[in-house]
Amino acid sequence: MNKELTQNPLAKGLIFDIDGTICDTMPVHFIAWRQTAAEHGIDFTPELFVEVTGVPAYQTSQYLKNKFNADFDELEFTLRKEERYEQNMSQAKPIEPVVKIIRENKGKLPMACGTGGSQYLAWKTLEIAGVKDCFEHVVAAEDVVNHKPFPDTFLKAAELIGVQPSDCEVFEDGQLGLDAAARAGMMFVDVTQYYEVTIGKEINNE
Repeated sequence: MNKELTQNPLAKGLIFDIDGTICDTMPVHFIAWRQTAAEHGIDFTPELFVEVTGVPAYQTSQYLKNKFNADFDELEFTLRKEERYEQNMSQAKPIEPVVKIIRENKGKLPMACGTGGSQYLAWKTLEIAGVKDCFEHVVAAEDVVNHKPFPDTFLKAAELIGVQPSDCEVFEDGQLGLDAAARAGMMFVDVTQYYEVTIGKEINNE
């Protein structure tokens, strides 16, 4: 990775996804989903994970139940997965190119986070990444009705930091999030070009 992540000089506000953008939690999420799905005979593949990246946990559970015609309670399935994730989330590492942007702009530009995760896990992840002190606002799954790829999460984040959507830049790792940023009329960057994505390499190491 020789490219350096930089922000758009036209941006007056910065909005960050969290999982896979600020903190490399995606391998931990993947294993939690894979193990929970396996209990119900579902092969949760890296390709399937990419498909649901950015989708809130409960909606992902509903999707899996319908897709595989499985017999489980969606809420119990979701709680089991989130419990597994929380037990191992401390293993996640900060994504340094993004953390560098955040730290450089602390106190200079308004910043917020927009995630498909819960408020509780979002703030805990920011703490693990060492940037909790850089943010006042997080828009999480429980804060909007329409999640990514709808623009609502990022539009609400822009409103909270008092910056027009067209003046905001979104940092994302998932296609649904990138689509949401585009639909919100914001500048955006795919941060996966700036660090090594390791989803799927954990299958043999579970």
